[in-house]
Amino acid sequence: MRQMLPHLPSRTLLLFANSDTVRVALEAQSEGGGPVPSFKEQRFPRARASARAVRQFVGETLAGWGVSDRRDDMRLCASEMAANAVLHGAPPGRDFSVRLTREQDGVWIEVRDSGPGRPVSWQPGSEVERGRGLWLVGVLADEFEVREEVVGKTVRAGFKPAPG
Repeated sequence: MRQMLPHLPSRTLLLFANSDTVRVALEAQSEGGGPVPSFKEQRFPRARASARAVRQFVGETLAGWGVSDRRDDMRLCASEMAANAVLHGAPPGRDFSVRLTREQDGVWIEVRDSGPGRPVSWQPGSEVERGRGLWLVGVLADEFEVREEVVGKTVRAGFKPAPG
């Protein structure tokens, strides 16, 4: 599938970009023989339909990487983080970005927006119809954090492969 060009060194950084997607892949092997970290990132508009588009983007990316373990959990968490960015994070007229990073010890999903404030994870009572998204992400992901940026914030969820 991957062809190394004869005139490029074995550790080459390739950048592929268009107006909607940026994907960077390190075309090399780690010292242990496994794949080096790679990532794929895409921007989405501040629109309710973006949560579905994020789920699809994450599912297609994971399938392309051959990651099937916990794919449904990752897709759900990504769509919850995206919905949070749409409803509370990205200011009107601004996009947000979703970045997936595959590392040797798992997959990270990051949703970054430029809005103010820090999201709060809480578990509302059974009478409340909404507000469980980040709590659910915290339960399903192996690691969960919010990073404040110079402008906005990044919500990150990490997923380790199942043992065995």
